[in-house]
Amino acid sequence: MDIKGQITGIKYKILLSEDLQIVEINRFNINKIPSYCLLQDGKTSFAVSKWVSPKRTRSYPYERVYNTLNISKKITVIPIIKDEGFDGDRDFLQWDTVSLMSLLDVFVIFAYYNKATKNLDYENKITDFQFDNKYIISKIKEIEQYHSSALHWNLNELKNNLHIIVDKAKQCFTKIEKQTGVKLHNPTGIENFKKKIGKDVSHFMEFSREKAKNAQSREMQTTQPKENLATQTKAKITITNYLGGQYFFTVDEVFVDKDTVYLIESKHSKQSILPSKGDIKDGLLKMILYSNLCEVEVDGKPMKSKAVLQLTSEKIHREITSEMDIGVRGDLLLINNFSQEQIWFLDALLDEAGENGLEVRITN
Repeated sequence: MDIKGQITGIKYKILLSEDLQIVEINRFNINKIPSYCLLQDGKTSFAVSKWVSPKRTRSYPYERVYNTLNISKKITVIPIIKDEGFDGDRDFLQWDTVSLMSLLDVFVIFAYYNKATKNLDYENKITDFQFDNKYIISKIKEIEQYHSSALHWNLNELKNNLHIIVDKAKQCFTKIEKQTGVKLHNPTGIENFKKKIGKDVSHFMEFSREKAKNAQSREMQTTQPKENLATQTKAKITITNYLGGQYFFTVDEVFVDKDTVYLIESKHSKQSILPSKGDIKDGLLKMILYSNLCEVEVDGKPMKSKAVLQLTSEKIHREITSEMDIGVRGDLLLINNFSQEQIWFLDALLDEAGENGLEVRITN
């Protein structure tokens, strides 16, 4: 099944964001702050989040960004390259990550690691990565004086600074390799990345799209450990936005009923009655996309679409949904022995679903 859709704008009300710890600029260190915080510089405030890898599937970066979306000016720090060592992974920034952040009006600081230590559990892996904090602060100061959109900033950084940052990352990894004695991946891979992204943003887009399509095709063949599906149905979805960006996702589960396709993002917990908050918020960022789709086609046929966040657990008795009567829902929450804290969280989650026209299902 091949699904296509467009996004012409984002309208979404967030109810589950966390309180942000306040950090003053004179005490700011990107390597020591929480994963997301509120940065204050005099009368100016920014919500800041940070990624630990350019790869979207590592460490719930979407949850970190989600928690900052209620603040008017948002910054996220993303390493453009992360080389864990020859025995580990090496990941590169992708265009669709940048495009998604631009769509959500998030300023991206494209960053590089300048320090790391040897991972004592492996012969050729490094750990304890640290960003160049002085560089991060300098870019924050630039954004503070910047009066155009996040989209304009992100595209400008890609066009004018990406190659410089790639060179800095390459130099730093060479230095880290010498200091730690850990063998890293061949540096020609970084040079190839630099050449393929070119000086034109469109080259970067095409290069990333090809990689994302390949990853999408690989994911189509697998079921992730945290997915517990009623069926094994997966489908490709390609989303085009007004920025020219394309997102190549794999929908966990798809259900077609008459003229409506249900796009189901599934999160599963084996040990608990609910998946973790991180898992749920990671899923909600995709719900922001899916709930704003228009001109949806399924195998070339126009259809309506419905975004569904499905939370599964072996401990759940009877299905609970955001669309059922609130009294019935309350009874089912009690039957399933949800704690008061879990009930408060679910009430906010289900309210968010109602505000944004999506559906939440909690089921076995």
